Amino acid sequence: MGDTRAHDADEDGIARAVVASSPDAIVALDRDLAVLSWNAAAERLFGWPAEELMGRRAPIVPAELMAEHNAVLERVRTGCPVSLRTRRFHRDGRLLDVRVDTSALRTGTGALLGYVNVYHPTEDDEAARDRVARRARLVRRLTDVVGDINSELDLPVVLDRIAASLTELTGADAGGFVSIDGERLRLVGVHQLPDSLRGATADLHSSLVGKLLRTGKTVMLETGPEGFQDLIWARVPGLHTIAVGIAAVGGRPYGALYALFAKRKASHLELELLELLAGHAGIAVGNAMAYQDAVRQRAHERAVFDASADGIAVLDEAGDVIQWNPAAAELTGFSAHEVIGGPPPFPLPAPGEKLTIQLSSGRWLDVLRAEIHETGESVVDFRDVTRAKELEEAKDLFLATTSHELRTPITIVRGFASTLDSRWDHLSDGERRSAVHTIAERARSLGQLMDHLLLGARAGADELKVKVEIFDLAERVRAATLGLPVLSDRHRVEVDIPDGLPRVYGDSLATDILLGQLLENAFKYSPDGGLIRVEAWPEDGRVVLVVDDEGVGIAPADRDRVFERFVQADSGNRRRFGGVGLGLYIVRSLARAQGGDVTALPRPGGGTRMRVVLNGATPLPDATHRSGKEVAT
Repeated sequence: MGDTRAHDADEDGIARAVVASSPDAIVALDRDLAVLSWNAAAERLFGWPAEELMGRRAPIVPAELMAEHNAVLERVRTGCPVSLRTRRFHRDGRLLDVRVDTSALRTGTGALLGYVNVYHPTEDDEAARDRVARRARLVRRLTDVVGDINSELDLPVVLDRIAASLTELTGADAGGFVSIDGERLRLVGVHQLPDSLRGATADLHSSLVGKLLRTGKTVMLETGPEGFQDLIWARVPGLHTIAVGIAAVGGRPYGALYALFAKRKASHLELELLELLAGHAGIAVGNAMAYQDAVRQRAHERAVFDASADGIAVLDEAGDVIQWNPAAAELTGFSAHEVIGGPPPFPLPAPGEKLTIQLSSGRWLDVLRAEIHETGESVVDFRDVTRAKELEEAKDLFLATTSHELRTPITIVRGFASTLDSRWDHLSDGERRSAVHTIAERARSLGQLMDHLLLGARAGADELKVKVEIFDLAERVRAATLGLPVLSDRHRVEVDIPDGLPRVYGDSLATDILLGQLLENAFKYSPDGGLIRVEAWPEDGRVVLVVDDEGVGIAPADRDRVFERFVQADSGNRRRFGGVGLGLYIVRSLARAQGGDVTALPRPGGGTRMRVVLNGATPLPDATHRSGKEVAT
């Protein structure tokens, strides 16, 4: 029983507290219209303190409105609450425009005890209507602002627009957007703040943003001075209030909006708009970040696509080209403009397979094709394997040629040696001498062939060593050409070496091999005879040596290829002269090992000119070319 009374007492206390705390004026009257309750809001509205009116009629109803007042009470007594706009007296005699809601005061059993009147000034209604209208306008403006923010995908611009929109919607004097970067805040968007603040940082934990995150709320209003020590305490004169709202991207806090107030107060409406804008800001920032990631990814893909040394083509479902990279144009000779919209200019393998094809230009391609199942498109990758094909063919030819070059002298040597062994006593002295001479000649050619193979292998492995020293090139030329005129009755040999030809830096032995090979080629590739001319002269601090012949010549396309390993020019009839395709490769390797070079040129009037350039002995070279120093290439 005691508990029940205590509970009732608590409820009565709560009821009285509710009435006393109400922002509206609440006046309770008994059946005789004497005041039963007169709360603090009624005191503020009408000017009479409660103790003066308790138990008596309140003199607030104008005489001309008594009939209205009585009619309302009668209506209420019959069970219908009434709400109307009317006028009441203030203690000082002023008439107040008020709205009053009147209802019956009854017991729990329904017996009438009196009446309850709830008053509030009509100007509050107008203010409320103005607030509602203002909120509606701002929400509509928020929709426009959000659309404007989302129309921009450049993240820095988005952040500045958010800061500007913040001040427009909330009426703040300045605004900023901070990003959360680990344990730091960074100011990344500003409006009505010095641009020098952009990029400034502050500690997250001690900031309003940190406090807001710890509370779990989405907005916070700070009016105490402790909040002004934050990142944008803000160089705003008269700053008195900071409102902060969290912006989340992908469900995680990305940053926060700061609204700074110096001239006006922030209301609940400003906080509401701040929270709404923060939510939309997170979406706009997320969109801008996603767009930037997509742009970055596309840029990376495009850079790889454009920079690839392989040709790359993307085909649509119908097999037509929709992308064609620069390497594809270079490899095939067809520009993107020529192929896009049609099939690629070569056959395609089945998806997942490789096809090796040769273009009409003679270039060989390895073509791979992969399907993109999600889109039905295909990616075709192709690379130039011409060099590999040529090397493969050259190696096959080298093996066949070497076998042939070895087989012929070996067969001859074996035949003559067998003849001498089995018929020595039956041969004349002249026949024996002739057989031994043939064996010696074929053994010499075998040795020369083996020397070429060895030099070629060492050059290919970059293991050629030459001794770079000063020597007399004119002397080496005269030694190499001595006796050449008597070797062939169909060739004439001329040597034109001027007196005083500068000495050169290089290896005299390597130069002997180089000269011997060039002279041998001049004889070999001019089977019908003609002039073979050797000439040398100084030129720009270097010495030029040329060997001319009137032979079959070299086609323009082959003038550089003849210096590659295992390669002989296909044009003309040079193939019929045999050889393993290492001679000119060795020549160039030896020339370059000495710091020089060799090129093949057409000779005026027909034939070939081999042009060798070596370093002259004046001026002195650098320390790497001191006399007697070996240089490995």
